[in-house]
Amino acid sequence: MGLATFKGGVHPYEGKELSEHKPVQILMPKGDLVYPMSQHIGAPAIPLVKKGDKVLAGQKIGEASGFISANVICSVSGTVKAVEPRRVANGAMVNSIVVENDGEYTAVEGLGADRDPAKLSKQEIRDIVKEAGIVGLGGAGFPTHVKLAPKDESKIEYILVNGAECEPYLTSDYRLMMEEPEKLVGGLKVILQLFDNAKGVIGIENNKPEAIKKLQELVKDESRIEVCPLQTKYPQGGERSIIYAVTGRKVNSSMLPADAGCIVDNVDTVISIYMAVCKSTPLMRKIITITGDAVNTPCNFNVKLGTNYQELIEAAGGFKEEPEKIISGGPMMGQALFTVDIPVSKTSSALTCFTKDQVSALEPTACIRCGRCVSVCPSRIIPVMMMQAALRNDCERFEKVNGMECMECGSCTYICPARRPLTQAFKEMRKTVAANRRKKG
Repeated sequence: MGLATFKGGVHPYEGKELSEHKPVQILMPKGDLVYPMSQHIGAPAIPLVKKGDKVLAGQKIGEASGFISANVICSVSGTVKAVEPRRVANGAMVNSIVVENDGEYTAVEGLGADRDPAKLSKQEIRDIVKEAGIVGLGGAGFPTHVKLAPKDESKIEYILVNGAECEPYLTSDYRLMMEEPEKLVGGLKVILQLFDNAKGVIGIENNKPEAIKKLQELVKDESRIEVCPLQTKYPQGGERSIIYAVTGRKVNSSMLPADAGCIVDNVDTVISIYMAVCKSTPLMRKIITITGDAVNTPCNFNVKLGTNYQELIEAAGGFKEEPEKIISGGPMMGQALFTVDIPVSKTSSALTCFTKDQVSALEPTACIRCGRCVSVCPSRIIPVMMMQAALRNDCERFEKVNGMECMECGSCTYICPARRPLTQAFKEMRKTVAANRRKKG
């Protein structure tokens, strides 16, 4: 039997050799820390502190303001300097709490205390995850406590741990699987406590054989957990892709994974659940890869949330030469930055810095109708027809050709010989269609 995979996809240059063998280093912040109130899908958190207030490490400083929202936790002790709009990775100005770090890291009472998950009820576990401010740390940022509370928990059959890390250059999840596999398995066991009929599957691409071996050894006596090696292909780590690869079940844009009996969580999310439930430690840190051919010493850092990106670049030895392109995330789905004066947030995963901007160097030309975009699309839709609708700004047509099924993975743009900005156009169209639906609703 072949490796589990999905239909479509591409094989971009992986670039993982730059940082995959670099153990995670703890990086302590130097300057002020900035905590945006919107680091997640859903309503922004409401600030609980004001200028001049003293704060502690582990203190809740932003409170979830709705069902789909998430708490924000302070990662240092110090004084609130301001509550004001600050720029984040997508270019938006977001209301943020700015904290002057006193360097003492004085913590709230009980931070880090051991807790036995077996003595907790399902609701207590969900409440702890909510209080800890945990969201999807693979980049989506969906509040995890909402994901762990589906309408009918008895219908959940699979808890899928997404260890694919298919995005080129990123190695933070790989390092976590290599360095903290016990916490990963511990976190998965906590989730399985919530779902009596589910089994846990850790999906890992086969370009990470050491991680597969390590986790298989660790779960060999666990009756409800197994490791599923996946074919190395982008976007194997997409939620719909990994569900299909592991279970054969299909999920479309009108469905949640729970509708297919699945819950999917990223490696770091599962470890954060372990830390919150078993170690009384809320989400205060992020594992970040600093990489690319422009970086002197590519590496993986454990950084406090709120740390400035500029500090990460300095800690990686700065630049060999001035990069033409800096991306927050990886080259396929990341966002190009025009400044690195932004904070590490829950959805940060990497800084990928390139000496040459290979995309902007090539001018797009007319579509030659070669069909390559269709052959690689993991959603089995037709990008060439979607692009025709996008160029005319025809939302109705875009919906008719199933444009809303696009997962914005970038495979079509990557393979297009005419270098057309397909994914960019689809992103904008999907936003417009979603906004129009909200107006009608």
